Amino acid sequence: MAGNHLHDLAAIIADLDAKGRLARVRSEVDPRHELAGVAANLEGGRKAVLFEKVKGHRWPVFAGLYWNRGLLADLVRKDERALPQYVADSIAKWQRDPVEPAVAKSGPVLEVTERDVDLGKIPVPVHALKDAGPYFSAAVVIAKDPESGIRNASIQRFQVVNRNTLHVNIDAGRHLETYLERAGRLGRSLWITLNCGVGPGLHFAAAAPAEAAPIDRDELGIASEFHGAPLELVPGTESDVEMAAHAMWALECEMIPGEVAPEGPFAEVTGYYATVAPRPVVHVRRIHRRAAPVFQTILPGAEVWNSVGLLGEANALALLRRQVPGVRDVYFTHGGGGFYHAVVQIAPQHAGWSKQAILAAFAAFPPLKIVTVVDDDVDIRNAQDVEWAMATRLDPATGIVRIDNAFGHGLNPSFPNYVGPKVGFDATQPFPKRAEYERVAFKPVAFAAYDIAGAEPAAPRAGARAPAAAAAPPPPAKPAAGDYDTDRIWQRELAEWKKDRDGAAPAVRPASGNDWDENRWWQRELEEMKRERSAKPAAAPPAPKKAAPPAAAEGEAPARRKGSSDWDENRWWKRELEELSRERAAGRAPAAKAGAPLAAPAEAAKARRIEARGADGNGGGRGADDDGGFFRG
Repeated sequence: MAGNHLHDLAAIIADLDAKGRLARVRSEVDPRHELAGVAANLEGGRKAVLFEKVKGHRWPVFAGLYWNRGLLADLVRKDERALPQYVADSIAKWQRDPVEPAVAKSGPVLEVTERDVDLGKIPVPVHALKDAGPYFSAAVVIAKDPESGIRNASIQRFQVVNRNTLHVNIDAGRHLETYLERAGRLGRSLWITLNCGVGPGLHFAAAAPAEAAPIDRDELGIASEFHGAPLELVPGTESDVEMAAHAMWALECEMIPGEVAPEGPFAEVTGYYATVAPRPVVHVRRIHRRAAPVFQTILPGAEVWNSVGLLGEANALALLRRQVPGVRDVYFTHGGGGFYHAVVQIAPQHAGWSKQAILAAFAAFPPLKIVTVVDDDVDIRNAQDVEWAMATRLDPATGIVRIDNAFGHGLNPSFPNYVGPKVGFDATQPFPKRAEYERVAFKPVAFAAYDIAGAEPAAPRAGARAPAAAAAPPPPAKPAAGDYDTDRIWQRELAEWKKDRDGAAPAVRPASGNDWDENRWWQRELEEMKRERSAKPAAAPPAPKKAAPPAAAEGEAPARRKGSSDWDENRWWKRELEELSRERAAGRAPAAKAGAPLAAPAEAAKARRIEARGADGNGGGRGADDDGGFFRG
């Protein structure tokens, strides 16, 4: 009945721990500022964090469930980039065929009912330095419409004022505000439950925009889609409003319409402190908890940007795809606080569709202030890539859409009283596409399949697609005249020596090891030749050497030359091999290959070098501007 692990925060923490996605702070931390200070240093990392020792409290505090999308994707068993579509599909399924919550007689949250209401026993942290006090920032409100009885879920901030009182901020236009107004008209209180320590299914249900979950629908059913089973509730003991059966804490609360008191300041998602203003008072009448609860908190920042932004993305993506053909993806940027800036990816098939996407995005998520539309060759999650599109494709004269006096988000200081300006940027290339806007592209490769010593893959290039799973690259072809490879040519020369010496050619290359160094292999081969040379007299005196390194004693490998600023060890070993080749040629030459003139190995090597340079367009010679390196010919 309970479904998958997403219904229970205890199961979620165990899952994260098993996957190496949980950090544990074992030092004691003060819930006033210190806990949030430590969490801020971990924010956005690949692990959530559990504070095991909270000063003055029995129970631990958990944070970071939403601050990394990779972590969240692991938790829900989805690819990170597929998260918005996964959320959109789950909400769409609920809209078509809702699964209603199931009310049980009892559940884990009723394991303990506190005899006295004392919020001071709950380890509610104080986050930012100027926050007015401890705040519930991750608790889910469950309420019922006083007129219809339809349930609603939402997330608000609740300031702890004393042992049994909270003050709450309710954003304008939220269903909870409507419920409170309706209760006032009926002359009665509005009862709610505050459910702390829940999984992402219930959190997503509470964060769903009103455009996706209208007031006449019981949006708790959204949680059932994520849980894979009906959301489990338990009856309230003080009212008819239910509680989440698997929450860590559940507070039964009464709100009296018209009763207000100062609330704030509080560090909000905008990166600013919310102002102090008269806001509704909440009276806590009963506290229930699990036997061993964990308090969950959310830092204002990446956790909100990902959790709420993900729901906004999902709704905008679903609406845009219905209204504007060619829309591929939507991303709510972290720089925009997860609320205020959407980047839309589109493959326009008709002139004007990119501007239509701007208008549709504003309609899909009213808190948006900025919408940027880019082509489908732009990575919308890469700020550098989006900036590139704006710098090279935006026409300021025709590509900027401005909307004045529009409804927005009251927490954004540029929207006083929820009204302010909005702007859209059409950063797509002109339609139809023109050749001068074609983007540079490179062949996708399976980088991990290559043997590259000492290199690490860089971050993907802006605009680059993640390569499909590619097979290992084919073995390199034998070097042709046009793709000169010095090492392989000297390798063939050495093979000729081996054939002449004992009639059997060695392997072209010994088996590679993790510490393979080709220079050392050539060195060992030359040492062997030196020993052979010292064991039998040469047939003729060696040819004179040109600027050769200092001679080594007979039977020993020559010493390496040091101190040259342009030293190339490969070339030095090659010169040694040339010397041995000349000595061999002066004594006895190997049999000529069929159909080929007799030539000394050194001459053959020289001919190969000339042939290779000629194939590069340099005629075997060296021009005045030929640096002999990367830019030859």
